[in-house]
Amino acid sequence: MESLNRVLDTVFLANSLRAWLLAGVVFCATFLVVPFVRARVASRLRQRRGAVTRAQSATPELLEVLAARTSRLVLLSIALYFAEKILTLPVKVDRIFDVIIVFGVAVQFALWGVAALDFFIDRHYARRGVGDDVSSRASVSVLMFLGQLLIWAVFTLLALDNLGVNVTALVAGLGVGGIAIALAVQTILGDLLGSLSIALDKPFVMGDSLRIDDMEGRVEYIGIKSTRLRSVTGEQIILSNADVLKSRVRNLGRMPERRVIVRLRFAYGTPAADIAKVPGLVENVVKAVPGTRFVSCLFAEISAYALEFELIYFIATAGGRSALAVDAVNHGIVAQLSAAGIALTYPTQRAVS
Repeated sequence: MESLNRVLDTVFLANSLRAWLLAGVVFCATFLVVPFVRARVASRLRQRRGAVTRAQSATPELLEVLAARTSRLVLLSIALYFAEKILTLPVKVDRIFDVIIVFGVAVQFALWGVAALDFFIDRHYARRGVGDDVSSRASVSVLMFLGQLLIWAVFTLLALDNLGVNVTALVAGLGVGGIAIALAVQTILGDLLGSLSIALDKPFVMGDSLRIDDMEGRVEYIGIKSTRLRSVTGEQIILSNADVLKSRVRNLGRMPERRVIVRLRFAYGTPAADIAKVPGLVENVVKAVPGTRFVSCLFAEISAYALEFELIYFIATAGGRSALAVDAVNHGIVAQLSAAGIALTYPTQRAVS
C-alpha cells in the first residue's frame, strides 16, 4: 500500500499521478457517461410521447429535440474543463480552458435555441395545416435565418461579457448600424415583414381568389417581396407585400357560397293571378338546380313602368360551378314563366292623345 501511495504521489508536470488519474476519471465520466444518460432520457421521452396525444406530447418532444442537438464537441470542452480544475496548471493554460468552456456553453445554448425555434415553427405550421409550397418555405427560411442570427448574436455577446470583454460599445455600435441599415432599406424590410406576416397569419394562400381595391385575380405566388395575382382578364398583377397588408383584401376563395340577387319585372297588365304564381314558380326553379339555396322571392316594388320582384338565393362556390348554376337558374325561370304564359317586361312609354 505504501509503495502504491508513493507511486500515486509521484509528481508529473507539477501534478501528482493521483491528480492526473482523478482528472481522467472526471473526464471519462463527463464525456462518456453523460451521452449515455442523454440517450436513455431520449429513449424514455420517445416512449412517453408515443403513449400520449400530439397536443400533450409537446414538452417531451421538445426535450427529445434538445437532447438530439447536444453537441459532443461541447461535452468534450466541458469534460476538459472539469478535469482541468482538478489539476494545477499555469495561469495562461487555465485562462484558455476558461475561454473554451464559456464559448462551449454559449454554443450549446445557441444550438438549443435554434432547435427550439425550428421546433415551434414546424409545430405552428403543422397545426395550421400549411402545405409544403414554395412561398411558405421561402418565408419560413427568412424567419429561421433572422431568428438564428439573433440567437447567435445574443449568446456571442453573453460569452464575451462573461470573459470580461466590455460589450457596451459593441452593442451600441451594432444598434446604430442596425438603425442606419433599417432606414436605408425600410421599403425592403416592410415587404419582408409583410411576407412573414402573410406566412404566419395566412390571410390567403396560393390558389385563393382575391379582390384588392379595384383588382381581382387568383394568387399565383407569394414571395419575400411581392405577391402576384393572375387577373380575371389574363394579365399578371404584381403587388408589394406591404401594400397588400395595407389594403382591404376580400378573399373570394374562402367564400363558401355566393349570394345572387335578381330583379324580375312584369308589365302592369299582367293578371293578378299570374303575379301570385311567380314566387312559387321561381322557388321551384331555384331548388331544382344543384348547389343552390333559395332564400326569398318577394313582390318588392311597384316601379314607374313595371311590377318588380326581388329574387335572392345562394350558390355554393365549391368546384367553381357558380356561373353554371346562375345560367341554369336563369334558363329555368324564363322557361317556367313562358310555360305559364307570364311575360317579362321592358321599359316602355305610352303616349295618350
